[in-house]
Amino acid sequence: MTRQGLHRENKRMSRVAVVTGGSRGIGAEIARQLKDAGYKVAATYHGNVEAAEAFSKESGISVYKWDVADFEECKAGIAQVEADLGPVDILVNNAGITRDGTLHRMDFEAWNAVVQTNLSSCFNMCRLVIDGMRARSFGRIINIGSINGQAGQYGQVNYAAAKSGIHGFTKALAQEGAAKNVTVNAIAPGYVDTDMVRAVPEEVLKKIIAGIPVGRLGQASDIARGVMFLAADDAGFVTGSTMSINGGQHMY
Repeated sequence: MTRQGLHRENKRMSRVAVVTGGSRGIGAEIARQLKDAGYKVAATYHGNVEAAEAFSKESGISVYKWDVADFEECKAGIAQVEADLGPVDILVNNAGITRDGTLHRMDFEAWNAVVQTNLSSCFNMCRLVIDGMRARSFGRIINIGSINGQAGQYGQVNYAAAKSGIHGFTKALAQEGAAKNVTVNAIAPGYVDTDMVRAVPEEVLKKIIAGIPVGRLGQASDIARGVMFLAADDAGFVTGSTMSINGGQHMY
């Protein structure tokens, strides 16, 4: 390995990454790939303690429980991560929920829960790491949006609005962080083979796959590879972008 390559390797091994919703599905694969590349990784979760503990035991990745929709819980959680691992260099805002239903049947609770967890969480988490990133002149923020935030989706006005908001949030914050080497990008996954998608009725799933030009669902690893590119030290000229990883289903 060259001296320059060794220097990059050493830097990567000292970087701390936080992945929200990082103990299951896409988030778990992102956390694994970051760890395998030498980053120190913290994965957050909120609901399923058993699954999170099993993931941590299997992967060796530290897990932390807090509600990303609650600013004070995020504040305490980030403080604990930084005490355990060091200052946060990379943030992957992946946590998300669904509360599907058409607008004329949706109550405020279903709307608000999705917007707070999927969108306000990006503010909460970014606000708590941005000062440190700016002070150290390095940061990589990757926000996980959605194809449904680009194209819309019947029965998901709350989810589509929150994910679309993530794309706008990303572009605005990218402009604020650029001069300090803090890049902010988004990834908009298409339909990925996760527990959430597997729960869709078989006939509906067949129709979804038929609408994907590459002829298959995405894999969590497809999304994680995009995160790895954007998280790299040498990805500093990429900011304010949305990477669509959807098998050609929607070209935005």
